[in-house]
Amino acid sequence: MTGTPQITHRVVESTGGLPLHIAEAGSGPLVLLLHGFPESWYSWRHQLLALAEAGYHAVAPDQRGYGRTGGPDAVEQYSILHLAGDALSLIPALGADRAVVVGHDWGAPVAWHTALLRPDLVRGVVGLSVPPFPRGDHPPTHALRHLLGDAHYMLYFQQPGVAEAELGRDLHATFRRLLGGSSALGPSRLPLVPDGGGFLDMLRDPDTLPDWLSDEDIAFLAAEFTAAGFTRPLNWYRNLDRNWELTAPWHTARIEPPALLILGEKDLTVSNDAARAALHTLPALVPDLRDILWLPDTGHWTQQERPKEVNEALIAFLASL
Repeated sequence: MTGTPQITHRVVESTGGLPLHIAEAGSGPLVLLLHGFPESWYSWRHQLLALAEAGYHAVAPDQRGYGRTGGPDAVEQYSILHLAGDALSLIPALGADRAVVVGHDWGAPVAWHTALLRPDLVRGVVGLSVPPFPRGDHPPTHALRHLLGDAHYMLYFQQPGVAEAELGRDLHATFRRLLGGSSALGPSRLPLVPDGGGFLDMLRDPDTLPDWLSDEDIAFLAAEFTAAGFTRPLNWYRNLDRNWELTAPWHTARIEPPALLILGEKDLTVSNDAARAALHTLPALVPDLRDILWLPDTGHWTQQERPKEVNEALIAFLASL
């Protein structure tokens, strides 16, 4: 008689050259769960067992630069080719021929790129919070400055040492505000760092935590970042223009595997008019986009805020493949 699935941990020597710490549960078809910024495997704690119980091998790595995986110091080692390469290298390392790749926040662009770069290895792809965007005609930082000046938070993250000092000053306060705080954005609904302020000033410090987030959750994340800090995770952002250069061969290429997009109606990532308008262009980029699922009363931390709904959607999508 098979027992109840448990989450276990190990380090996998992947073909990408970087040993990856993974949390995993279950057996069956492989499902990779890729976290975002600034998180870890822990953001998938509600999905690992649910997917295992549904008959899948659910695997959530600490991605490059994070947690027990760690990574190199060089900024250029955090390009989208490195990140997607790490995820794809787990597939043969875990004894699978193909996988469904699921990503949230920064993990979503990694997931979309795995499907773009190696559709032969990706049975399906799911993005949470961040839709796929076509490669633009100009480097991203140039486009952001042209449209918004220097206030966009991704440009703030380009400054070496600045964001890591702010985020690392008080780790408990950082994660309390980042995960539990409400938006302090103005009517533009754009993530702009206030003049003279920092990234966290875009969020209000919560009086009480939301019911999906506990003090223990915050303590776990704070402990994960105590030793390694934020520089390596921020290096993902410091490769925006390099990623644009490296992906030139895939300009106008389509994401062919079956896909699902899950969004929170209150997510700052898609709450502005421009982002929502861009969703109408997705069928041209992702021809087999099965659905765009909007979760009501849900912010950015999708799978943690609405685990039941996300689990049901993932399992239904997996069963359809």
